[in-house]
Amino acid sequence: MDNLAVSMQGITKIFNGVKANDNVDFNLRKGSIHGLLGENGAGKTTLMNILYGLYQQEAGDIYINGSKEEISSPIKAISLGIGMVHQHFMLARPMTVVENVMLGKKSRRGVLLDTKETATELKELADKYKMNIDPYSKIWQLSVGEQQRVEILTAIYQGADILILDEPTAVLTPQEANILFDMLRHMKADGKSIILITHKLEEIISIVDEVTVLRDGELIGSKLVDEHTTKEELTKMMVGRDVLFNFDKNQKAPGAVKVELKGLSASNDKGLPALTDFNLTVHEGEILGLAGVDGNGQKELCEVLTGLRKADGGQFLFKGKEMINQPPVFYINSGISHIPEDRMTTGLALNWSLKKNLIIKKFHKAPFSKNGLLNQKAIDAYWDKCQKEYQIKANSGEDHARALSGGNQQKVILARELDDHPEMVIANQPTRGLDIGASEYVRQKILDARNDGAAVLLVSADLEEILQLSDRIAVIYDGKIMGILPAGTDTNTIGMLMMGHKQEEKA
Repeated sequence: MDNLAVSMQGITKIFNGVKANDNVDFNLRKGSIHGLLGENGAGKTTLMNILYGLYQQEAGDIYINGSKEEISSPIKAISLGIGMVHQHFMLARPMTVVENVMLGKKSRRGVLLDTKETATELKELADKYKMNIDPYSKIWQLSVGEQQRVEILTAIYQGADILILDEPTAVLTPQEANILFDMLRHMKADGKSIILITHKLEEIISIVDEVTVLRDGELIGSKLVDEHTTKEELTKMMVGRDVLFNFDKNQKAPGAVKVELKGLSASNDKGLPALTDFNLTVHEGEILGLAGVDGNGQKELCEVLTGLRKADGGQFLFKGKEMINQPPVFYINSGISHIPEDRMTTGLALNWSLKKNLIIKKFHKAPFSKNGLLNQKAIDAYWDKCQKEYQIKANSGEDHARALSGGNQQKVILARELDDHPEMVIANQPTRGLDIGASEYVRQKILDARNDGAAVLLVSADLEEILQLSDRIAVIYDGKIMGILPAGTDTNTIGMLMMGHKQEEKA
């Protein structure tokens, strides 16, 4: 155990009678980068929250640098040299970097703050690990990647030699991810031990020394990672079966322009510009992938195109017809389907039955109603059809939507939005929060809609998804289109546009 920074043995954690971790072993070697891999709900974050003291295990032991420890709180974890950077940052945006680092920290000058001294120490630490952070910058002025570096810097400043990063690249451009990986390699060379919680297999293969895989709360296995380790091998460990990575896109020339956006502008919820002079076309039988870091106008665009938000100006032409600023039912009746980014708040009525959720857009039409009365027999038959075709795992159609897993909730939305063969599909983050198996299924259904002739606008922060499915790729930054790229464009080129470097349209 001398070479282990962390040894977790037989860890069991139970929530409401369900074992989130079931007798899990996890070992982190000193001076290594270790990937913790698994689908959503596999128990990865729970296990690391136990190591960081946010939860306490029902059974099992934890050893830090060979000594058995009871980690009762994050304060205890920090005292043991453990730091954790969560997926959602915990920074005070109006304050500076140095002020954030000093929050909750005892000043060495009594009632006076030792801001200058702390800032000097932070600058030295940031330079050491090539972080390029100004201690006096306010958090709101920093990019997402820079904010993440502040979180990492804070953990190291507090004395962390063991660093846990939860889905660290989920909100980063490819360039920012590369900067992060370079930083982590510097830290590893400095003797720090790092755990990456992730489901992105390319990252695991490119940076980690070892990987541990969890499935349904249980340990599947650990293995060293080398140049022979494949994505397919790790996926099989994660899901217990082979997963299709290269979809048959049924290569064919797209049809006529079906959707045309000209000079579109819209404001966000605070009244600030979210879209400015936004121009885009989508063809019949085409998936146009819209790539970009979250928060650059994607949400507002999807809402304008579905009647959930008023545009401030511009045109939305669908099959040559002006569609701007109509009520949602107008778009529904025009054959436009919407897979929203948040299935819990926008996508489903969680306290309604699955049957009601399926017919929510067409309950007033035949065969589901006649003379104002619902036709229960037709509704039951439609549920049976959709459950079978979309492989929805549920006890019955009377189950409430909230009782289903994320993947099955998404399948209900897909059934509702795609079963009527829409002419346009707006898919906003369609696989966010889904495991690999469910993501594979959703992506195939979107491809099927495109092959059926729909014009598909695929909005995703997942570049792998954009590259897998898109016929063309548009990149959005600060509410504007930076460029339109052909399918197969390298991630570095896309990443430059995602950071705001405008390029002439090539396709």
